Amino acid sequence: MNNTDNWTVAGRTFTSRLIVGTGKYKDFEQNAAALVASGAEIITVAVRRVNVSDPKAPMLTDYIDPKKYTYLPNTAGCFTAEDAIRTLRLAREAGGWDLVKLEVLGEARTLYPDMRETLKATEVLASEGFLPMVYCVDDPIAAKQLEDAGAVAVMPLGAPIGSGLGIQNRVTIRLIVEGAKVPVLVDAGVGTASDAAVAMELGCDGVLMNTAIAEAKNPVRMARAMKLAVEAGREAYLAGRMGRRLYADPSSPLAGLI
Repeated sequence: MNNTDNWTVAGRTFTSRLIVGTGKYKDFEQNAAALVASGAEIITVAVRRVNVSDPKAPMLTDYIDPKKYTYLPNTAGCFTAEDAIRTLRLAREAGGWDLVKLEVLGEARTLYPDMRETLKATEVLASEGFLPMVYCVDDPIAAKQLEDAGAVAVMPLGAPIGSGLGIQNRVTIRLIVEGAKVPVLVDAGVGTASDAAVAMELGCDGVLMNTAIAEAKNPVRMARAMKLAVEAGREAYLAGRMGRRLYADPSSPLAGLI
């Protein structure tokens, strides 16, 4: 691996291109073990679901050191711009975070983003000094609008959240990557290691996932597999794949055969 192949978002540089979540694990201990195995440096946390007030209850920070890892507060469960903005203001008050993950959902069935509300929230948050990494549809026009509104990264879905279906439209993801001046990370839909590799082969700067690791039969081992897949996909992208052909082309030349 090229150990100098880092990536930067909002002036902050990271080595790992994998971001992991904190939902659906059986306990904080398993979550922490998976995080270590993944090699991730950023961990995203749903502000509306995390315990920040009851000192007697287990807290994520007891298992995952916020001084060692970058916490990325997110707005999971928010269905309006107003709710998302309020949630992240609370997160900044509680922990001082300005690098945040914004998602504003349109409905509970598909968990697709409501792009009108998402764009509205992005503009407000950016004006207040937040650095929003924004979950969005896999649409190059929407991605560019978010970038213009102040998103420090755009995070198109590969497939519906928690579906594990893998990247359904490689063409639009590639177009987003080609047109973006900010980092592009696939967020949602990854199910297994090959899906993560595909995202990286398309030129994405990183991948965010939660369910693919947390719901694996062995989350820690899957976390390690995702780490390797992201690294392999990135290396393949940098190497430049061979061209596709309609017909066979022999590995050994036919000229000069005995």
